[in-house]
Amino acid sequence: MLLFGDLGSVLAMAGVGVMFTTPVVVLPRLLAPKRPNPVKNAPFECGQVPVGAGKMHFMMQYYAYLLMFIVFDVLSMFLYAWAAAYKPLGLGVSSDWMVTLFMALLFVPMGFALVLAGRRELW
Repeated sequence: MLLFGDLGSVLAMAGVGVMFTTPVVVLPRLLAPKRPNPVKNAPFECGQVPVGAGKMHFMMQYYAYLLMFIVFDVLSMFLYAWAAAYKPLGLGVSSDWMVTLFMALLFVPMGFALVLAGRRELW
């Protein structure tokens, strides 16, 4: 592990992930019963036979607020991480311009969400 440094640690964790995931994916395919019939393939809703059409229009009145939450969540997470580990990028160059670019890129979907929030005819 020490031979490869950080890359060796990442590769070791990837190997452990593959090692633990492979049996979980492969064993059910090998051991699961494979005798389909119409009753097993029928759709159920909480154990009941579904009634009516399967497709309907869902009201998305809080969609814009969901978008704003996601944007603010990502923005605050990365801003906190940047502020906690603030240091120059190298040769005295500040990382402020990178954070400014990052915030500018995140304010594009925020503006889109605000435009959607103002369009009441969508809801």
